[in-house]
Amino acid sequence: MANRAKEEEHEGASTRELLIEACRRNNTELLSEILSSPPLRDDEEATAELLNTTTTVLGNHLYHEAASRGNYEIIDVLLDQPGFECDPVNRTDGDTPLHSAVRWINGEPPEQREFGNALVKMMLEAGSNPRIKNKGGLTPLQLVDPRNEGLKEVIRKHEYAALNAGDFVSPEDVKGGKGLAASASVPQDEDDEDAEFSGSDEDERAEWERRRKAKRG
Repeated sequence: MANRAKEEEHEGASTRELLIEACRRNNTELLSEILSSPPLRDDEEATAELLNTTTTVLGNHLYHEAASRGNYEIIDVLLDQPGFECDPVNRTDGDTPLHSAVRWINGEPPEQREFGNALVKMMLEAGSNPRIKNKGGLTPLQLVDPRNEGLKEVIRKHEYAALNAGDFVSPEDVKGGKGLAASASVPQDEDDEDAEFSGSDEDERAEWERRRKAKRG
């Protein structure tokens, strides 16, 4: 069934060619038509395989094609598909779609930044990893135009939230992370006397635990 979907011809173009065209032109109607037609309509696995493996001659995946043009609507539809891959890497630069989106925003006028930041936020919330480096050794954050503080803040907040998802943050996970790990490890409702014990040292941690237990009776 999946093989038939790959080779299906529609109006003179293959399914893969039509998918690329839909993503380039932000054509959600065409994409929805393809996904709702047999045999893809009843086969989530085949749909995911087709969406994740379709590439251009330059090695861009569908997600790259949409992200490199800021096509918010088509990306929204793609991200709703079960099994859709959020971090495919392209052949030329080793970019993820998040890198592609940042490159697109960098080339847009300042008045587009709010829209671009919303696009990146959606991609991050859907599962894009901002810590992947491309062939140049750069993360999406390192590609951001220095003048676009809003976009840098969007990415940083997501990175912080991901690192701070548990009770504690490993200092090795964050640049200058000792202070961040300390602040994450101290309960917000403790008073200043307790707060000085950051948990970054074993003796301090033991003393912090002793005082907390004593306070609780």
